[in-house]
Amino acid sequence: MNEVLLIKMGELSLKGLNRRSFEDQLVRNLRRALSPLGDWQFSMSQSTLQAIPQREGTDMEEAAARVSRVFGISGYSRSARVGKSMEAILAQAPAYFEDTLACVRSFKCEAKRSDKAFPLKSPEICAAVGGALLDAYTHLRVDVRAPEATLYIEVRDQYAFLHADQQRGAGGLPVGTAGDAVVLISGGIDSPVAAWQMARRGLRLTAVHFASPPYTSPRAEEKVHKLLSQVASYAGRIRLFVVPFTRIQEEIKEKCPEDLFTLVMRRIMMRCAETIALRESCGALITGESLGQVASQTLQALACTDAVVDMPVFRPLIGMDKDDVVILARKIGTFETSILPYEDCCTVFTPRHPRTKPKPGMLEKAEAALELDRLIDEAVAGVKYYPIDGE
Repeated sequence: MNEVLLIKMGELSLKGLNRRSFEDQLVRNLRRALSPLGDWQFSMSQSTLQAIPQREGTDMEEAAARVSRVFGISGYSRSARVGKSMEAILAQAPAYFEDTLACVRSFKCEAKRSDKAFPLKSPEICAAVGGALLDAYTHLRVDVRAPEATLYIEVRDQYAFLHADQQRGAGGLPVGTAGDAVVLISGGIDSPVAAWQMARRGLRLTAVHFASPPYTSPRAEEKVHKLLSQVASYAGRIRLFVVPFTRIQEEIKEKCPEDLFTLVMRRIMMRCAETIALRESCGALITGESLGQVASQTLQALACTDAVVDMPVFRPLIGMDKDDVVILARKIGTFETSILPYEDCCTVFTPRHPRTKPKPGMLEKAEAALELDRLIDEAVAGVKYYPIDGE
């Protein structure tokens, strides 16, 4: 008996002539995620992908946990792959289902017979397997309406598969199928969730973080590394560029009206991020902004921010309540890191009364006091690069 992972593809099954490219990318991402556990073989059949370990003693529990974080998968299950005969199925079922059945008192079997030439029909397969399990485990009873455990027997083209309930996958599309984008990452709750959501739609991530020492501490930057590592456990390797931002913020404070400080800062951040995005062959920017959440995220403020860049800006949280974002942050494991008390540069020199309904003209006038090209060139020239891998 060989144990494999059966992987179901949700949205990928709706693709047309380009479906193969999505499947190939999914296999590459799975191979990357599973490679620390040894070599794996992948086999596609009937819209189901088999991940087959090539080494005895592979930690299948850890393998399943890693697969659960790979985008492009709707469901997965650990499964025994056995010979396509009732003799093989009945020989392996009691032993394979032992752990599942040890803690329950009722069960039912469900069978799927993709190979219609198989001599037994689905109800007959269920009856035979159910009988063998009742003989092996006398504490059990069959309950077809509300069983404590449901056991599945799938008869496919070459093998039969035995597994318990399918686990839900991460969904979305395989990372790398939608292109590359730059996410502006802070140490807060929102931007890591925005990064996760856009990776789930197939984008490969490059991150840009703005550091302002001594106003921000090394721990604030370490916090960003930790957050990106948590996102990378889903999204794969993330390239992080840390931009020195102290001089820019000091010049804004010295030369620009206080009520426009945050907006001028955001516009310069967008310009810097776009410069890095173009250099790294990325096609869009991603932010964690939500409409109306703070003064710099009003309709007018967002329009003024977008006006300084030419590439698309994705804001996956734009219509979400903070409570919704927190729920997602907890789900993906970034929340506890995000609330660590190490402030990022967005909290430096915060205006007492920020303008909420700015017009582009007033921001352009304020920025005229700055040597923007020089400041941006110096900042981008001083970036530090870090490759961030998943935990």
